[in-house]
Amino acid sequence: MEKLRVARLPVPVKFRIPNFEGSEIAAKKVRELEVWKKAKIVVSNPDYAQKKIREYALKDGKILVMASPRLKQGYVLVKPEKVKGKETFASTIQGAFKYGEKISMDNLPKPDLIITGCVAVGRDGFRLGKGGGYGDREIKTIQEKFGPIPVVTTIHEIQFVERVPVEENDPKVDIIVTPKRIYHIQQSE
Repeated sequence: MEKLRVARLPVPVKFRIPNFEGSEIAAKKVRELEVWKKAKIVVSNPDYAQKKIREYALKDGKILVMASPRLKQGYVLVKPEKVKGKETFASTIQGAFKYGEKISMDNLPKPDLIITGCVAVGRDGFRLGKGGGYGDREIKTIQEKFGPIPVVTTIHEIQFVERVPVEENDPKVDIIVTPKRIYHIQQSE
């Protein structure tokens, strides 16, 4: 991504969910999705590539639940009415901790949508994270507790690849949004 000049700060992107050129465009496209329009509670990863989506969640009146980095402090719940006019800052890690409340998995409300970041996504919907297993754990523990919940990711077109390495029980994403397209992944039972 860096060689192709589509990576954005923070760089280098190694060991990160990469931020990318067009991430704001992809975030706008997420707002067009029916699952977004219906969602009242959105869980999101804390990475910069999905920051604009978190901001839109708050601006659109949705409760934002952000995973803390590496899940060290559980989750942070941010209510939109508490951050009116401050959504841009509240959608950052620092802002979420300032305006939100820390909650454990036990106190997590049932989300309507999960937003996740990826290093790459295969055409079958399997995702590749940065290697710590945190994104997979976020998705799996929430779906084990609440049942199937749609998972959306935003990536650059070059991150959408034929296949990624898969381990048993890896979760899939349902919708992949790039600055150019929206891909709906057919899930097999």
